[in-house]
Amino acid sequence: MNPYRKRSSLLFVIAIVWLAITGCKQHQAVQPPQTAEDSRPPSASPAPEPPPPGKQQDADPSPSSNPAAPEEKSFKVKLSAVGDVLIHSSVYKDAQTPEGYDFKPMFEPVKRYIEDADIALANQESMIGGEELGLSDYPRFNGPAEVGDALKDAGFDVVNLANNHTLDRGEQAVLNTIRRYKDLGMVYTGAYMSDDDRRQLRTLDKNGISFAFLSYTYGTNGIPVPEGKEYLLNIIDLPKIRKEVAEARKQADVVVVSFHFGQEYADMPNDEQKEVARAAAEAGAAVVIGHHPHVLQPAEWIGTADGRQAFVVYSLGNFIAAQEGDRKRIGGIIQLEVEKTVKGDDIRIQVKRPSFIPTWIHRVNWRKYKVEPLRTVEESQLPHAGAAWREIADHMKQWMPELDFPAS
Repeated sequence: MNPYRKRSSLLFVIAIVWLAITGCKQHQAVQPPQTAEDSRPPSASPAPEPPPPGKQQDADPSPSSNPAAPEEKSFKVKLSAVGDVLIHSSVYKDAQTPEGYDFKPMFEPVKRYIEDADIALANQESMIGGEELGLSDYPRFNGPAEVGDALKDAGFDVVNLANNHTLDRGEQAVLNTIRRYKDLGMVYTGAYMSDDDRRQLRTLDKNGISFAFLSYTYGTNGIPVPEGKEYLLNIIDLPKIRKEVAEARKQADVVVVSFHFGQEYADMPNDEQKEVARAAAEAGAAVVIGHHPHVLQPAEWIGTADGRQAFVVYSLGNFIAAQEGDRKRIGGIIQLEVEKTVKGDDIRIQVKRPSFIPTWIHRVNWRKYKVEPLRTVEESQLPHAGAAWREIADHMKQWMPELDFPAS
């Protein structure tokens, strides 16, 4: 072979090998090798350092670590009320003993229903100024002070004194009545000893629920309230009622208002009764109790503008009295469950489970007085007592079908 051609071929092979080697090195320079740190996924964060000894690491914030919802708590009170306690002469003569007067046996047949309540209210229609003022009958009543002892013994806690007969025997009878109830440790409302006494709101706390009590009467049978002593008796006045009920609602969970109003012996409430009851309910009253007609008038719910349901019974009839006629001898015990529900800052008051126990004023020849459940009345006292009970049930629940009439 030609030596020149041989040397040229050798040079060509060397050039090809050199080009291949240098080309490969340039390609590897474009993609340098990754370090260990760069090889972690981009979203990974440095591993957390362990907490110092004795200190727990804070938990990551999450919905499960938020404060728990406020616990709901419920409180309940059983409230009862009865009608007129009107002490005619035949009633106090029947209660007379060698030592004084004892009315306690008259309430014994219904005592268990009164004692069953957490709070029980009665309407003390006639004052109990005592023998020192002279006992008297219609038209200007004054009864023995021992009436108060019997109501206390029966289980009553509150007495309404705002009635058309409050001033029958003047200021002294009112003051004597108040002193008796103060001595007995009972709450009185509607008549007071002074302006300062009247400004003191009447309240009771039971089972975690606070109650305020107010009461008013339509009038005094024409007897003037002593000038400058308007505190002796609360008279129905709608602007005043609205103001006082609203103020009471700020101080208590439940406001109970008693009204002495309506037409005597009328089975149904009139427009004025409905207007007054609604005014109290709209102002904040949860319960309205009516007196004066001496016969039963039905119950109903009053729906208020702020969405509440206030309970009203327009008349509870006579509880103890000596009036003639079967209708005036039938009264009753209203029973209500008041529930307070608290959840955080939210407080809700409900009046629930209304029930009614009709009562009968038993007597024989204007003596042997006692108040007994209508269901237990003998035929000799009230013929067809069962039919009378059903009639009363229909009457009282005509606007409140859920009003219960317990069997015992």
